[in-house]
Amino acid sequence: MNAVPPYGHVIINAKWRDSTLVQNFKGRVKTIFEEELGVVDLHLSNRSCVLYVSESDLVAGNDYKRKIVRFRNSNSKLSGIVIVEKTCLTEQYFSGLQKFVVLELGLTLLPVASPAEAAQLIEQMVHGESKENPFRKKSMSRLLDPVVLNMVQKIPGVGKVKSMALLERFCSIYEISNASVKELEPVVGQAAAQQIWGFFHNQFS
Repeated sequence: MNAVPPYGHVIINAKWRDSTLVQNFKGRVKTIFEEELGVVDLHLSNRSCVLYVSESDLVAGNDYKRKIVRFRNSNSKLSGIVIVEKTCLTEQYFSGLQKFVVLELGLTLLPVASPAEAAQLIEQMVHGESKENPFRKKSMSRLLDPVVLNMVQKIPGVGKVKSMALLERFCSIYEISNASVKELEPVVGQAAAQQIWGFFHNQFS
């Protein structure tokens, strides 16, 4: 399905209609439920789509690897993003999942601690991808939201100061994940830029 959500909206698989994830949007992102998305969980724009891997998916081993492969194969023209719940219960599975998703499949992997964090991240991506909207304001109070800062600080080599600098320069975690080392270097320095890029692109030494 080649769906293009209106500004500030996300097209979401109907199976998420009464989920905690959708409840955490709290009106900040408008949802359009669609029955025909197949393996895709969310369409953020005409450029990217999301597959959400929950804590229960990982713990139960619900065939999620096969689902991720189908997600990649069915959306080759879009930027594929896998959001995964990284918790105390799923920590042991995360490294293997990161290698599989990023190194083997070439997708972007973004870890979150909960559906609330996931909703915050999706909000950032939805508004961050809508730069063409002339009414969009780059609000520092929104960009430096404590939840978003906390997510950025999970990247190896990034503390609070560098997190704030990154979010001042880039509109969202999604933009940070797609930034090149050259784009990151002026903000955080060469060593941290390499670490950040390696975290999202799985360059294991």
